[in-house]
Amino acid sequence: MSDSRLATRAVHITGSAVDASVGLLQRHGGDVISFGMGAAGPDAIPGAALGELASELFDDPSNSALNYGPTEGERALRTALLSALAAWGQPASDESLLITSGGMQGLDLVCKMYLDPGDVVLTESPTYPNALVSIATYEARVVECPMDGDGLVVDAIPQLVESAGRAPKLIYAIPNHQNPTGVTLSGARRERLLDLARSYKSVILEDDPYGRLTYGEDAKPTLFELDRGMGAVVSVNTFSKVLAPGLRVGWVLAAPDVIERMVAARHGMDTCTNVLGQRLVAAFMADHGLVEHIVALRERYGRKLEAMLRELERNFGDVPGAEWTRPRGGFFVWLRLPGVVADELVTVALAHGVFFIPGSAFTTTSGFQDCLRLNFTYPSEREIAEGLARLRKAYTAQQGGRRQG
Repeated sequence: MSDSRLATRAVHITGSAVDASVGLLQRHGGDVISFGMGAAGPDAIPGAALGELASELFDDPSNSALNYGPTEGERALRTALLSALAAWGQPASDESLLITSGGMQGLDLVCKMYLDPGDVVLTESPTYPNALVSIATYEARVVECPMDGDGLVVDAIPQLVESAGRAPKLIYAIPNHQNPTGVTLSGARRERLLDLARSYKSVILEDDPYGRLTYGEDAKPTLFELDRGMGAVVSVNTFSKVLAPGLRVGWVLAAPDVIERMVAARHGMDTCTNVLGQRLVAAFMADHGLVEHIVALRERYGRKLEAMLRELERNFGDVPGAEWTRPRGGFFVWLRLPGVVADELVTVALAHGVFFIPGSAFTTTSGFQDCLRLNFTYPSEREIAEGLARLRKAYTAQQGGRRQG
């Protein structure tokens, strides 16, 4: 029963199937290989090093790591991060940086800053479902733009804008190794997207958690970097994909006046980002080197990606019409199995001891029913092989049952 006292925005919040999957798997129990959550591999999180650093912080008699901190972020982390960004060819000013409680807070803050009810937000299709939740919270209207092997089909945007009857307030994009498809926006399309955003007076919300995790090639320039301080881009980033998601530390890059307003908004939200988490990230960067850690992650995750692509060919290469993306980085492969209803297959797959996120979770429409998002960073290479073998058995069982029915 609906509570009539709820605000309109509360009624329309549906949550994310991706985050809900964590609780689902815990309730299910048993031997399940998960390709679901976009999580770091357990062996990729430097737990021992972080534990030693935490002990040092706890030994500090001032207990400052367990107290409040500045809303803008801890000075040690801000300094280390600005240096790292400069080394990556993405220089930013101190005034353009805000440390956040993970990337999701950054997404929420951008929506809070820019969206009024009824505003249009243009998104990739498919796209990250948690971003759709944030957009819905602020009662904006989503217009989905198709993708292909070069990312967002930017040339389709003018017709979509004409059909919508108004320019988008925000354009939400994951340009590097996109979630869920794994594809990367081409250089030419990045420039075209910036041109369109400026012509519409829109803001591009660049969600870039995977940009540093490029395997076997150089990372492309970010949209924020290409914008050169013109104010058309707000970039949201996180340490969750390159260090440890449980620390809940991320950052936003934006024009100084936007950052100033975000800081004020945080005073009514959480006051400051987890100080202990920030201190741990800063100490890890100083003592162990984030760049070196990311180099190791690229090598580790690159092997896992190769394993997934190899096992997909082994298990689904003979399925008529089956196709999957071949990312050059990130966390995900997007698998399409014509004739499958992935929402039904996921139940059969769980019974076979394997889990994935169905394609319907990544859209506001009824599309992508025959698609599956597969994460390759969390399972081991052995689990990737076994999990895809289980998935093929589940697929075969479901297809056999459908034919008999």
